[in-house]
Amino acid sequence: PRFIVLNRDDEWFDFFNTYEASEQKITYGTTVEADARIKHVKLYKKGSEAEVAIDHQTKLELATSLPGKYNVYNMTAAAAAAYLFYVKIDAIAEGVANLEEIPGRYELVDTDKNFDVVVDYAHTPDALEQLLGTVKSVTKNRVILVFGACGDRDKGKRPIMGEIAARLADRIVLTDEESYNENPEGIRAMIMEGISAKGGEAKTDEVADRRDAIDKALKIARRGDTVVL
Repeated sequence: PRFIVLNRDDEWFDFFNTYEASEQKITYGTTVEADARIKHVKLYKKGSEAEVAIDHQTKLELATSLPGKYNVYNMTAAAAAAYLFYVKIDAIAEGVANLEEIPGRYELVDTDKNFDVVVDYAHTPDALEQLLGTVKSVTKNRVILVFGACGDRDKGKRPIMGEIAARLADRIVLTDEESYNENPEGIRAMIMEGISAKGGEAKTDEVADRRDAIDKALKIARRGDTVVL
């Protein structure tokens, strides 16, 4: 490829770093070796901020309405890519700031409740762990998780996601998603394996119908909770 943008903090960095770019490669991360170094990170309930130093001389003050450490990495990756295309520094910062939300990616639902509701398409173990970790860091009380199928292709990740849910969520509502070629009860059973392995059965309710599951989560939510769908 003409350009390569790599996360230097990622465990797969050394593998991907063996590939060469025909024009330029740029790395980003928190280490001093990173070409775009992330510094002075601030995480809030409804956003994130960071100072990014590119090539040890160009400073970017970035702020996004997307919360969580993983979104600090995401905005830095985007800024690094834009920098390779000679986008002006002010325009990069403005573009990051103007992105209010990504549908289905830590999407805060506007409600009149005294608790928060977040929608996220976390369909891998890593994504679910990052999501729940971020939610817990900004939630005063309980994290109530509604989730289900975890995809049809990689069935082995279902118990793993169950374990993550049991470890990081205070209440779990296990439900169904669309599956065209499997028995939904079997899917729930695989997820429940992981939940049980981490001792999470007592805090888990199985509600097959997704609408009913969401309804239950909203009814048990109290002030200061976050419901994650």
